[in-house]
Parts: sequence; C-alpha cells; structure tokens
Amino acid sequence: MDIHDTWQAALNEIELSITRANFVTWFKNSFPVKKENGTVVIACHNGFTKEWLEKRYHKIILKALRDIDEDVKSVEYIIHPAARKQEHRIAHKPAVIVEPDIAPLDLGGITVDRDTNLNARYTFDSFIVGSHNELAHAAARAISENPGIKYNPLFIYGGVGLGKTHLMHAIGNDIKARFGQKKRIKYVTSEQFSEDLVEAIRKQKMNEFKRTFRAIDVLLIDDVQFFAAKDKLQEELFHTFNDLHTKNKQIVFSSDRPPKAIPSIEDRLRSRFEGGMIADISMPDLATRIAILKAKLLQKQASLDEKTLEVIAFAVQKNIRELEGALNRILTYAAIKGRDPSPKEVETILSELTHPNAKTVTAKTILKTIVEFYDISEDGIMKQSRAKELVKPRQVLMYLLREVLKLSYPAIGGKLGGRDHTTVIHACEKIGEQLEYDMQLSQEINAIKEKIYYAA
Repeated sequence: MDIHDTWQAALNEIELSITRANFVTWFKNSFPVKKENGTVVIACHNGFTKEWLEKRYHKIILKALRDIDEDVKSVEYIIHPAARKQEHRIAHKPAVIVEPDIAPLDLGGITVDRDTNLNARYTFDSFIVGSHNELAHAAARAISENPGIKYNPLFIYGGVGLGKTHLMHAIGNDIKARFGQKKRIKYVTSEQFSEDLVEAIRKQKMNEFKRTFRAIDVLLIDDVQFFAAKDKLQEELFHTFNDLHTKNKQIVFSSDRPPKAIPSIEDRLRSRFEGGMIADISMPDLATRIAILKAKLLQKQASLDEKTLEVIAFAVQKNIRELEGALNRILTYAAIKGRDPSPKEVETILSELTHPNAKTVTAKTILKTIVEFYDISEDGIMKQSRAKELVKPRQVLMYLLREVLKLSYPAIGGKLGGRDHTTVIHACEKIGEQLEYDMQLSQEINAIKEKIYYAA
C-alpha cells in the first residue's frame, strides 16, 4: 500500500471512533504528503485544523496509521499553503505538493447537509433491525411519518456504538424526504449545542440563538448525558424544549443511559425527557451482527465468506462501530495480500481489537471513570457512608475491579478503605445477579466499560 491507500484505510478506522460532524469538519480536506523514515506528513486546510489535529486527534490518528502500517513511528502536520512552498524539499509524490487543490480523498460517500447536519448515508434502509433495537426503530418510523404527533419527545438510549446516532439521522432524513422544505430539521450533538450557546453569549447574540432553535420543526439532540451539571445549558434546553413542545414540534434525544440514570440533571428537565417515549437499544445478537456485516459488505461492494463473517461477529459482540472497524481491518488485509484471510488469520488480526488497551487499565482508571459517570466524589465512594447515591456506584466499582482486573476480594476491599472481603463478595454477587434482569444496569455498566477502555 502506498501512503494514500494507508491514509484512506486509517480514515475508515478514525471515522468509526469519533462523531460524524467532527470527522467531516477536521478530516475531510486532509491528505497525506509523504512517508519518510517512519514519519507520515499530513497536509491540513488551515492552521486551526492543524492545531486541532495535533492537540485533539493525534493519538487516534497515530494509532489508526500504526494499525495499518507497523512502520509508522510518528505523524507530522503541515498547513496546505506551506506544502506548496516546500515543493523542492519533498521528493515523494511532488505532484501532491505542486497542486495543493487536489480533490479530497473519497471518504466513503460522506454527504452532510450544512443546514440540517444530517448525513445522507444514515437511513432506515441501511439500519439493520433486530430484537435488540426493534422498539426504538418502530418508534423512530412512527414519528418520521407523523412528526410531533406520536412519541414526543422520543428518548433513545443505549451503549456506545449501538446505532443511536444512525437512527437519529435516519429520522431526520426520512422526514426531509417526506416533507421537503415544509419541515425545518436540525441535528446537533450536545457539544455543538453547548458551543453555539457559549458563542451566542460571548457575542451577545442570545436572541438570535433562541430564534434559530425555536424555529425548528424537528430537533434531534445527541448525547444529552453531557448536559449533566451544566446549569446554563440545562436552562436553555428546558426553555427550548417547552417552546417547541407546545407548538407540537418533534424532539428526539439520545443518551448512553436512561433519563433517571443521568446525574446532576434538573428534575424539571428529567421529567421532560421521560414525558414521551423511552426506547433502548441493547447489544445485537450473533445473527444480527452477521446481518450487519453483510449489509456493510454490500455498501462497500466487497465479499467475504460466511465463516469469516462468523469469526468477526464472534470477536466483536458489543459495539457496531467496532464491528465495522473489524470488517474494515479484514478487508484492508485482504487488499494487501490479494486474497481473503483464513479464519485463523482473522482471529489473529482481531485478537486485540475488542479491547486493545485492556492491559493498561488500572484500578485508578476504573475509579475515575465511575465517579465521573455517576457524578460523585472519590472521597465519597471511599467513605463508609451508606448514602443511597454512593452505595450503587461503590458496588459497581467493586464488581468492575473484580471482572476487569481479576483482583481478589481482599485486594478490592483493601483498595476501598480496608473493607471486609465479605462486603466485596456481597457487592459483586448482587451486581452480577441484577445484570441478569436489569437492562438499565447492564447499559450503564457497558457504557462505563467503554469509557474505561477508551481512557486507557
């Protein structure tokens, strides 16, 4: 593979690990300049993009490149015009530097509407329905046919990478196809909503901000769990919600947990979240994962035998983004070798994919993730307090220290202020038993695990 093919394969991996809006914003106009002595040079559109890639996405970029090409040791970034000036110093593919206005790389059909922020690739037709998501899918279909009439608001929750964002875009795209310009649609992440609000306050344009969001007919807000403990954001979301809801405008929220499990959310806002339809998306079963892989192959106009698909589906069980990432990795391997890998080779390629950072997880990582997830203090979880808001997080902490790190019961007790090992056993058994029937707890723990491995 030359550097352009390597970068394209890396982009496929990166696309699965960040939000669609961020991917399009920061990666769409980037392209590789050269690879020399293990260093890959990436050209950026402007200085702001260069700084953002260096500070926010460098680790993700470096990991993606190394996964494709083990010879990559480092990544450097240059601004587009600077590449033109350095033409005589770059020997590899000078045409790229002489003509910096080359067409951007094909990013797999990414088409994001600037007005709605909707990605046209995410539709109901490309959404694989199974027992794990049929309720959420049915509710989404219903509101796309009659927005503002049924299930308003719709609150979709589930773990990382299970299809919440896909379903939200599908709702928006379907409404757009049905109603055209008659419905003003807006998809935003909680981060985008926050940034728009901060910018409006800074520039004293709050009236304009309010007019913009309250003129929308279909508002889709992703990852609302990040509104926790942000009073100004919650206040503005509350008033926006009330204004739209009284006008029968459709509102859709997504979160990694149900409303009652989001910490530090005002009761009045939580009641709005719970006032319509709440639908969860859980982990897909084996048959559904294989169906998803087949659908992805059809989109990519590629093929793999049934046994290979089964191996991939067994290797990745909890995250659809990781499932597509695994498929991309196998297809890349097949392209390099000029043949499909054997089942044994597939197992080897994917051996570290599910949790590549598991070896670097520590008790401190788990503790930090849990206190952030439940919005409590480290001191509180370590104390002997039996306060209701501390008991459950403490038991989850004990359970994950046991499951993830395989620590002994006495060792776990020692890390939590010298608690008796029988207390730890009780906590671990209680959480284990609850997981067999409590879907909410299962979703919470899966979300915590994702954050733990990401942090590591």
